[in-house]
Amino acid sequence: MKKIFYIGLLCLSFSLSAQTLSYGDMGALLTHENINGTARFNALSGAFGALGGDLSAVDINPAGAAVFKNSEFSTSLSFRDDATTSNYYNTITENDYNFTNFAQAGVVFVFNTPNNSEWKKIVLGFNYSRSNDYDGSWIARGNSGVATWTGDEIDNDSYPYTKTTGQAFGNFTEGENKRYTFSVASQYNKFLYVGASINSYDVKHAQQTVLEEYNHDGNANELNASYIQELSTYGDGISFSVGVIGKPTENMRIGLAYQSPIWYNLIEDSIEEDSVLAYSNTGNSLPFYSGINNFTYKLRTPSKLTASFAYIFNKYGLISVDYNYKNYSNIHFKGNDFYTDNNAIKNDLNSTSGIKIGTEWRIDKLSLRGGYHTEKSPYKTAISSDDIRGFSLGAGFNFRGFKIDIAYQKDNNTAAYNFYPSDDYAVNAASLDIDTSKITATLTIKL
Repeated sequence: MKKIFYIGLLCLSFSLSAQTLSYGDMGALLTHENINGTARFNALSGAFGALGGDLSAVDINPAGAAVFKNSEFSTSLSFRDDATTSNYYNTITENDYNFTNFAQAGVVFVFNTPNNSEWKKIVLGFNYSRSNDYDGSWIARGNSGVATWTGDEIDNDSYPYTKTTGQAFGNFTEGENKRYTFSVASQYNKFLYVGASINSYDVKHAQQTVLEEYNHDGNANELNASYIQELSTYGDGISFSVGVIGKPTENMRIGLAYQSPIWYNLIEDSIEEDSVLAYSNTGNSLPFYSGINNFTYKLRTPSKLTASFAYIFNKYGLISVDYNYKNYSNIHFKGNDFYTDNNAIKNDLNSTSGIKIGTEWRIDKLSLRGGYHTEKSPYKTAISSDDIRGFSLGAGFNFRGFKIDIAYQKDNNTAAYNFYPSDDYAVNAASLDIDTSKITATLTIKL
């Protein structure tokens, strides 16, 4: 039995270069923000734009820092589980990935002003959080019936490997987008809170994709092929936020916040690794290694607008709603020849909106919480199930001098991933069903 172990070729590398994230995908990835924060914030699905009084709420609306009555410190730990089910030509593959991380830490200092001042207090705050986590992995397997590697590149007329027994694709990612928020806020009289913040970002994203294909010629001659790509993107960014919270009545709060675009300076390292070991009558070997390709560029994400409403039922409970808007088609790259990529972003991406609803009810020292959230997919070709939908639950215990909170979140959405993006191959994308569960615990200490 003759066998050829083939790991890509340079000509094939070019046609399959979109296995890793495109620039439009990378821009959307760095624009999207998960609901990551304190357990109380997560338990209400992040619906805190008009509430404030929580360190993670300051990331949504910096005016929320002025709601604090006392100085405090909080820190949070999260456990996340991703269950991804892939369907590639009716072959189902179950994948599960979980990890634990340090999710949040922050502090606010409340300085009361003289009693005769209309400005009741000045609040300074700092909060660290993860606006996104990129750790994950999934594999898809199946048989498209299409052999894209035929062996012609090795032996021009020796073996027509035009039959296939299947394909396998692995996607492995790691990294995070860390956000550092420095805020200042104040309360005017009894009915207005105002605030502003500077947000700094430290982003790292690494992706490795492995595509394998198993072909034969029908005469016991086999060609087992694989193609590997690695892409690392890292850098830093900066943005600013301003916001207000008004109290038309003692029980009603209305919030409005604006977050500027994030201006990123990014570095990209990419590797395409191809080599060939041919065991045939010619013994041909065609190795190739691209080396590390490195360059820098700039990315501007779209701005975000958040409108919020909350109703406080005295000391018994509350209901809160946030609405946010982003226009993903405003993502813009510069620093290289990005004309085609920027045009593709305008053609492929939409403006999006999201809704977050949260509620909390207090029973003596115990608080019970719940929430629901949804966010539309930014892709124009997306179907309704590609939108992120989820719910959250939680509880909090208020002791003398400190609080302990816990939250559970559950999200679901679908997605499509095309292993063979070139038009030369009539191969369908794999369908992904993604379930994400997260448990967050927070310790808050009053200073």
